[in-house]
Amino acid sequence: MTVTVPMLIEIKEGYLEVREVATKEVVTVIEVLSPANKLSGRGYDSYVAKRQDILASRTHLVEIDLLRTGTAMTYYGNVPNYHYRLLVSRSHARPKAELYGFNIQDTIPLFAVPLQNQDAEPVIDLHALLDILYDRAGYAFALSYSQAPMPPLSADDQVWIEQIIQSKG
Repeated sequence: MTVTVPMLIEIKEGYLEVREVATKEVVTVIEVLSPANKLSGRGYDSYVAKRQDILASRTHLVEIDLLRTGTAMTYYGNVPNYHYRLLVSRSHARPKAELYGFNIQDTIPLFAVPLQNQDAEPVIDLHALLDILYDRAGYAFALSYSQAPMPPLSADDQVWIEQIIQSKG
């Protein structure tokens, strides 16, 4: 008899590191959160531990959360309930960090990627980058807009989405 045994499936999550050329030292980590990072379990626990390690180091952190589902990362202070968040945590300013919150109808805010003190910080227009990616990858043809998004949108947001879909033909 042949059986199948349960195997632990580990999904490797990608991220970007900005490194100092001469020393290879990590200057900035850029994380784009995945569902595994935000849903309770091993993926969430693993990411929170990694996040804490980065925040306890001299490495800057840029955390991009473009998911409406799952548990939002922890921030202290009076933080409104945004759909999406961008966190820019400069090591020298901790525990303070810049939080850019935005909702589905908003343009993604521009943000600067922190580098070493003597280096100019590039300003990232993530909204423009995602628009280019959407067009070049052909997502308009690959995605089905006939199903409601999860989690459900508010009535105002749903009307807004439907107007965009109709205007695109």
